[in-house]
Amino acid sequence: MTAPNNDPSDTRHVAIQSAGAITELLDVMWEHARHSSADTTAPSSTSQLRLMYVVDGEDGIRMRTVCQRLGSAPPTVTRMCDRLQAIGFLERLPCPDNGREIALRLTHTGKKHLQRIREQRDTMLHQAIDGMPPAQRRALATGLAALQTQLNAVHGERHRTSGSHSAA
Repeated sequence: MTAPNNDPSDTRHVAIQSAGAITELLDVMWEHARHSSADTTAPSSTSQLRLMYVVDGEDGIRMRTVCQRLGSAPPTVTRMCDRLQAIGFLERLPCPDNGREIALRLTHTGKKHLQRIREQRDTMLHQAIDGMPPAQRRALATGLAALQTQLNAVHGERHRTSGSHSAA
C-alpha cells in the first residue's frame, strides 16, 4: 500500500484498500490454520464456523435470530445446524417462552473447538503485533476500536458476534 497524501479522499481510499487486504489475508491465514487442525470432525465450512460464533455470542439464541444475523435462509441454517449437531458441537432446544421456536446452544465440545480456533488466531496475531513498534500498536488498537464502533453503528445487531474473544 502506498502512504496517503493529505487529501482526505485519498486517505479514505487507502484505508479501505488496506482494511480489505488485511481481511483477505487474515481469512486465508485462519482458514489454513483451521484446516491444519488434527480434529477431523471439525466443521468443514466457514459458514458453519460463523454460525458457531453467533451462537457462542448469545447462548440460547433463537434460530430465527441466527438466520437474520447470518443473512441466510432458514433451510440453509437448518442444514448447518444438522451437521453441527451430528458432530456434537451444537444442541437445539425448545425456546422457554415459545415451544414452537428453536433455541441454539453450543455444547462443551463445540465451545472447546472454538477455543482452539481462537487460540490459533490469537497466536498468529500476537506474533504479528509483537513485531510492531509500540506507537504502531497503539495506533492499530485505536484504529481498530474506531472501525469496530462504526461497523456496529452501521450494521448493528445483524453481524454482531461474541467480540470478547478478540486478541488485543
